[in-house]
Amino acid sequence: MGDFGPERGFHQPKFRYCPCLGVNIGPSGVSWGLDLLYLDLGAGKIRWMTLWSQVKVWGRLGRGALTLSLWSCHPRPRDTQALLSATQAMELQKCDYHVERPLLNQEQLEELGHWSSKPGTQQWRIWFQCSRARARALLLQYLPVLAWLPRYPVRDWLLGDLLSGLSVAIMQLPQGLAYALLAGLPPVFGLYSSFYPVFIYFLFGTSRHISVGTFAVMSVMVGSVTESLAPDEAFVQDANSTVNEVARDTTRVQLASTLSVLVGLCQVALGLVHFGFVVTYLSEPLVRSYTTAASVQVFVSQLKYVFGLHLSSRSGPLSLIYELVALGLSNLTGGFFQCFPVSCSMSRSLVQECTGGNTQVAGAVSSLFILLVIVKLGELFQDLPRAVLAAVIIVNLKGMLKQFSDICSLWKTNRMDLLIWLVTFVATILLDLDLGLAVAVIFSLLLVVFRTQLPYYSILGQLPDTDIYIDVAEYSEAREVPGVKVFRSSATVYFANAELYSDALKQRCGVDVDRLISQKKKLLKKQQLKLKRLGKEKQLQEQAASSKRTSVSISVNTSQGDIKSNNVEEPKAKQVNTEDGLKDTVVSDQEDAKAPDVFTLKALGLPQPDFHSLILDLSALSFVDTVCLKSLKNIFHDFREIEVEVYMAACHSPVVTQLEAGHFFDASITRQHLFASVHDAVTFAVQHPRSSPINPVLVTKL
Repeated sequence: MGDFGPERGFHQPKFRYCPCLGVNIGPSGVSWGLDLLYLDLGAGKIRWMTLWSQVKVWGRLGRGALTLSLWSCHPRPRDTQALLSATQAMELQKCDYHVERPLLNQEQLEELGHWSSKPGTQQWRIWFQCSRARARALLLQYLPVLAWLPRYPVRDWLLGDLLSGLSVAIMQLPQGLAYALLAGLPPVFGLYSSFYPVFIYFLFGTSRHISVGTFAVMSVMVGSVTESLAPDEAFVQDANSTVNEVARDTTRVQLASTLSVLVGLCQVALGLVHFGFVVTYLSEPLVRSYTTAASVQVFVSQLKYVFGLHLSSRSGPLSLIYELVALGLSNLTGGFFQCFPVSCSMSRSLVQECTGGNTQVAGAVSSLFILLVIVKLGELFQDLPRAVLAAVIIVNLKGMLKQFSDICSLWKTNRMDLLIWLVTFVATILLDLDLGLAVAVIFSLLLVVFRTQLPYYSILGQLPDTDIYIDVAEYSEAREVPGVKVFRSSATVYFANAELYSDALKQRCGVDVDRLISQKKKLLKKQQLKLKRLGKEKQLQEQAASSKRTSVSISVNTSQGDIKSNNVEEPKAKQVNTEDGLKDTVVSDQEDAKAPDVFTLKALGLPQPDFHSLILDLSALSFVDTVCLKSLKNIFHDFREIEVEVYMAACHSPVVTQLEAGHFFDASITRQHLFASVHDAVTFAVQHPRSSPINPVLVTKL
């Protein structure tokens, strides 16, 4: 084992590293990856063993001393740096590893890893399976109270749920009365909406942390409907020009109840088809800005009650989409008991969480407390002044109005999120809650597309003596590999940014590829025209020579001397023809031999790129579309035209599958051009520099 070492099988006494355990052993110390252990070893021989919570050291100590320090419970990096000296920290940073493996392209990687495509799962077969277990699973899925209530730990959780439920009920009582005013309804209907939907959510809800009931933003949206469809002007009595409040309130209660049923049906339908993914498009800055703008609207709407003013209310269309089946059933059931639509309340959810609420039992306790108030104490709140309710509403808006501080924090952290915040706020204030939300969602999605169109492009260089490739513009120690360019984009390539990706690649490589290809084509065209002209001249010369030979051979002379002279000249003509044919053959062979060199950039007198290989780091790709495939093929074609070979690296397996499905690989672009990592591609490119151009006919078949 050597002079010292752990029990888990290391052999070299000077330096050892175990990546699975995070143990570093050196001549002057040991570090433990989870419970940090540092040993200053003396001259003696020590055998030691480390456990999760303790360290046992035994053996024979010589003249040296042993210093043992142990910090448990996963120390923070800042604490670790404070405990270790600078020299010790440097020694711990000298950990190194050495891996020897063959260079792997995609074919070799699939062969080594035994790649096989995932079998397609037919989810619809599972949906239509009929069995006892399937029926039980569906029952527990849509009625979760049957799953968690039998296992409810009464001794541990009941007291916390009771206290939390009472706290939420005390808060929900004035909020229910006040938010009914926002909905344009008598206050007692706010208590109804604080009981029936909350108890239904206790049966069907899945979240242990949220508090369902009346919510300011929801109440304002309901009020926009009731006040627009049943305005005060429609209930003015002709005799004394006063509003018939009884008839008006009755009509508005009917509208609110009908709206609650419709909202509940929509929510149940959307929940059954798993439409809850739409919430992912609502970012946190968007939601916080939207609630802030809504709180401003609520605040302004309550000033008329505080100061006794009579102002015309602002209204707009209503567009509500939620995903939870439980919340839909709560609204659907509440609609039959003259309740208006409810939602989750952020302030009450926070109170429920902070006061020790553990399960939905807290919601059931609060709903039962509201029921007691409705039955026994409801009459006491009937004649409560609206100014008092308006004051309650304004006080409850304090938390949402504090969200204006997001402007300062987002200005320092992320200005794109600040832009979303400002656009959402302005749109909600100017266009009302429903249209404002639609504008905010559309703007945030367009901003995402815009940001993917302008990703960060970089040329990578190798960190000396490592297989790590980083941006040469950011790291001064990174060095480009001679003859090799490595290009990376921080975003996936698709139809919206494929052309921008190609343009950025050609710009970062420092070569005007399009201009070089254009010059090459012009020179090649000139050479082809010159060759055609020379060929025509040569053909005319051959025709003239053949016509002379023909005239000599068909001439008839009656004199014997002429016949003899013709017989003498005929071999000479044949000899001349043979010599011309040999010369033509030699010249044509020489031209054919020099043809490849004629088409090179050097032979054409054009500047050559200072690199022979281009590597595309595709690790950021999450998917590819047809535009991306065409763009990659064009990159291969264009750079091969200027005598640069192209390779790809670090493609994820789903992307490789999509490349194959899109028929990207062919005779000219094979999977041997795709490597497992950037370092594999660089190593191959350095070992196989492009010495001769690819056959132009083969390149143009891309």
